[in-house]
Amino acid sequence: MQFNKLLIATAMSAALFVGANAQAEAVKIKLEPYVTGLNSPLAMVQPDGDDRQFVIEQFGRVRVINAEGKLEATPFLDIRNLIVKQFSDFDERGLLGLAFHPDYKSNGKFYVAFSGILDFDNDLGKQFWWDHTNTVAEFTVSSDDPNVANPASMRIITATDWPQFNHNGHWIGFGPDGMLYISMGDGGYANDWGIGHNVTEGNGQDLTTHLGKILRIDVNKSEDGKNYAIPSDNPFVGDDNAQPEIWAYGLRNPWRCSFDMGDGKLMCGDVQQNSYEEIDIIEKGGNYGWRVMEATHCFDYTTPDDHPAACDTASLIEPVMEYNNCSAKPDGCKGISITGGYVYRGAVEDWQGKYIFGDWSQSFASMKGQVFVGSPSDDGTWDLSDTEVVNMPGDRPYVLAFAQDSAGEVFALTSITTGPVGGLDTIYKVVPAE
Repeated sequence: MQFNKLLIATAMSAALFVGANAQAEAVKIKLEPYVTGLNSPLAMVQPDGDDRQFVIEQFGRVRVINAEGKLEATPFLDIRNLIVKQFSDFDERGLLGLAFHPDYKSNGKFYVAFSGILDFDNDLGKQFWWDHTNTVAEFTVSSDDPNVANPASMRIITATDWPQFNHNGHWIGFGPDGMLYISMGDGGYANDWGIGHNVTEGNGQDLTTHLGKILRIDVNKSEDGKNYAIPSDNPFVGDDNAQPEIWAYGLRNPWRCSFDMGDGKLMCGDVQQNSYEEIDIIEKGGNYGWRVMEATHCFDYTTPDDHPAACDTASLIEPVMEYNNCSAKPDGCKGISITGGYVYRGAVEDWQGKYIFGDWSQSFASMKGQVFVGSPSDDGTWDLSDTEVVNMPGDRPYVLAFAQDSAGEVFALTSITTGPVGGLDTIYKVVPAE
């Protein structure tokens, strides 16, 4: 999600997007209520070998869905005291990510990503102008209750000062290689410009900063005074002009990523500026274009809605899917802020290998959350389908995130409010209409 898109209050109908990918026939689905009574759920994770699921609420709690599918009343973890004060009407800060260690069953370790109170470290410029510190922290489960974490076990893994309140990214997840991956937005505001941004090229292209990147670290080791180590096969290890934690770069606000349960590929929805939205397959050392490009279109941060006819794209990886953003491209638009999803690996044979994702809304003025289906082709291209939600013919709730259980089924995490308030939000299971 992004700040300048909040100004858009025009409801647009979803239609054919303009881009390199084909538009397939709409897929008929249902959104079946799974659990409700949540506050802005941003992730739902099921640890390996566990029959429970864990949900993060944006305002700072981790909740447990037990084996019977019921929401436990007592939070697994409550870190509201660690999170910066949030806006009630809309905010991109909060408890943003959750990941369980691959050996959680034996070591009880899990990780959360949150927007903490700014650690300005006696820097008056940061104290006056910067916003918060995005933090990844390790906790362990309590020794006497598997449904409650030990809050005193916190160990800081990473802490990154953030110039603006938005474009945080901070999805976290363990890859098939056992490494922890962290999505990092470009720092906020708009156009990758302003306080805390590289004036010349933006943070997305600046390899000396973690902002606008996907990071990859080893939390099983410690080195150089940090509570993690740098994997030796990271692409920029040994490069004095780059941060060694970087796995991929050129990203604006990678909002929700996931690893394919089948082949292990990492896919991210990267929120773009005013005109387009994109889905990327993240590769080692890949440059995904921001702010040289917005999706597959050349970009000039001084005139963001007017895309230059040409730019240097030789080293850039284009998205596998894109669509028009209703902010500046209302003709054939689909939404205003992409929400990354999951490759389906559940029981529905026809959906195998399809990528289920969505968009927060078609308009800031009303609830019209979108769900899309991406289908891979043999030639490496992807087709994009709208969905017809047959049991929700009118407005739908805002789509905040998606989730996947251990059986490969996919869920949509939604909210009926634009901010981290209330407690009536619902997680839906995405199923075929038939």
